[in-house]
Amino acid sequence: MKKLKTGIFVLLVLSLFLQCKKDNKNDDDENKDKTDPSKIENTLGFSLLSKIKGIWNGPVTSSTALGSYPEWIIDFRPVAENQISSMNELDTANNIHMSFFTAKYNGEYRLCFRNGGMFAGMTRVSYFLADSVSETSAQAYYRLSEIVKGSSRAYTEVVFRSDSLIIRSFTNKYNTLNKAELHMTWRAKLQDRTSSQPAVDHFGFPQKTLAKDFSNDFEDIQEAIFYSISGGDPYPESEQPYLGNTNITYSFASNYTPDPNNKVFLVITTEPLINGFTFAFNNMKFRSRYVVLSASDQDFTFTSMHPGTYYLYAIYDADGNNTFSSGDWVSSSNASFTLNEKSSVSASTEINFTIP
Repeated sequence: MKKLKTGIFVLLVLSLFLQCKKDNKNDDDENKDKTDPSKIENTLGFSLLSKIKGIWNGPVTSSTALGSYPEWIIDFRPVAENQISSMNELDTANNIHMSFFTAKYNGEYRLCFRNGGMFAGMTRVSYFLADSVSETSAQAYYRLSEIVKGSSRAYTEVVFRSDSLIIRSFTNKYNTLNKAELHMTWRAKLQDRTSSQPAVDHFGFPQKTLAKDFSNDFEDIQEAIFYSISGGDPYPESEQPYLGNTNITYSFASNYTPDPNNKVFLVITTEPLINGFTFAFNNMKFRSRYVVLSASDQDFTFTSMHPGTYYLYAIYDADGNNTFSSGDWVSSSNASFTLNEKSSVSASTEINFTIP
């Protein structure tokens, strides 16, 4: 009887041991499943999409030929359920189109950053994939590196802290350096998220679905950086979804004769800046797009523009100090227009008032 009891005890212990091993195996499989990069639900860097939506504004520190400037405004809004983008112009020769979206490459799902536009009138488009992510209650950090050569060629850091955003760009300057060095830093504060909400609701943004499959797009090339619109860009700006164009014209009232050497600022906002005869200064946070033109250049097309309702203003910089000031000429009405999905619209305004 004693031997029988001992045998039963041994079998019971063995059974519990095997069950424990089975449970541990299931836990291991479950943990691996949560980090398996071949599954789209584990897309590395995905949460950046939700964090970056909105209008951001802050200074740029740059070693580029453009130098540093005190204010840069970017309006990030969804353009699909799995993609968010922005377009910004400085003038007719310099613009930047940024887009973050889910991508597949080498069998892995990771967030992709497409950074393209014109610099001094020359086209450049770069592609980066998330390769390092750290998310805590105080800060979220994302590093996205150039797809082919990795971080030694170029990479971008995106950091969120409360209502602040920091984007740092690093490059090895056309492969002339052994490693990428700091190129540009943008430190911005969140201005508004109401403008992006209609697109968020429209797409049910963000969703873990695939925007672009790059499995075969970067084979046999030296780097994921392109210098021509027709030079093999796998996701050109013309193929970006949802966006439209707005052609803007402005004129001067008959009693205003501009100096053609001075500049005109075209400013587009998502809320009106004028309330009766009062300037709504607090609504400056709703600035979405702007461009600086010569006073002799009276039309401009804003491309890759988010659908929505906007307000247009024109400011003639009479004293050349690059800001609103006494003596400058402005348009004195809220010129409103609405842009629909994948469409084009025109709007115009008249400069007819001198700032006291």
